[in-house]
Amino acid sequence: MTGKERIEAALAGEWADRRPVMLHNFMMAAREEGITMKEFREHPEKAAGAFIHAAEKYNVDGVLIDVDTATLAGSVGVPVDYPEDEPARTHGTLIKSLDEVAGLPPVDVAGDQGIQRWLEITRIVVDYFGDEKYVRGNCDQAPFSLASMIRGSQDLMTDLLLEEEQVHRLLEYATEAGIQFIRLMKETGAHMVSNGDSVAGPEMIPPEFYREFAFPYEKKLIDAAHDLELPYTLHICGDTDIILEDMVRTGADALELDYLTDIHLIYRLCHASTLFIGNIDPSGVLNFGTAELVKKKTEELLEIYKDSPRLMINAGCAIPPDTPTENIRQMVACAWADKQVI
Repeated sequence: MTGKERIEAALAGEWADRRPVMLHNFMMAAREEGITMKEFREHPEKAAGAFIHAAEKYNVDGVLIDVDTATLAGSVGVPVDYPEDEPARTHGTLIKSLDEVAGLPPVDVAGDQGIQRWLEITRIVVDYFGDEKYVRGNCDQAPFSLASMIRGSQDLMTDLLLEEEQVHRLLEYATEAGIQFIRLMKETGAHMVSNGDSVAGPEMIPPEFYREFAFPYEKKLIDAAHDLELPYTLHICGDTDIILEDMVRTGADALELDYLTDIHLIYRLCHASTLFIGNIDPSGVLNFGTAELVKKKTEELLEIYKDSPRLMINAGCAIPPDTPTENIRQMVACAWADKQVI
């Protein structure tokens, strides 16, 4: 089977010849390629080469195209810093009051240079691998997380209590940006799209706020992806135990979850309906752990999921840039050893 076929089988709940692997490795790929994050952001051919070389080096089944953590925010006008060798980060906010939402210019993320570079990276990787490897085009923040960058996370938390109607207007604006990015990503030939919504996790807001202010807008992105016949992955960092059932109800085809979420709960809620992507600890295990620890943790995950094909091995979040090569090879080797009869 090809890598693309393995991941498609896992999404469909069918057994492949072995467990598929996809790395959340944009920072590590740049470091291994010998380029800075600035070069990675500004030169699509260099970034695409980094993804291609990493996918071939580790013989993984899919490629996750992720470029930064503030590109979509920058495309709608949020001030963004671009460090030489770190991911971009926002500074300041786009609006000082929710009253300003009505005066924001119409969303047009296609006109942003950073978005266009992200799309070009994806096109190059898709064209290179063809049907050999599965390509997931990440589309940066989901609406709640994007809204927190537009307004400022601290101010938004206050707004949730006092300005409910206007918060929803801001979320609709952020949703339009997300849907536009997904539509553009479709044109690259990517096989799947995804968003991250970590500001909507329980470490930031209570579950009732997730259900009112994040869930409906995540679902709009997912429905938009499905209208384009694209599978969709939702990612939220941290311990998502208390909202995991809601995340499944969004209709996402796959959930990429952190190691802090209870793996037994993940299995119970996801194994029959939703592909689970993860959830090896990217820092404590992959970056700072030994190869023996990586093997132990990967095998534990495989054992829990032994009766379900809906598992794709990955870190639970972005892999640090200086992660040892031997640890990634060990994680992939464990997946390769978990062979199935088709």
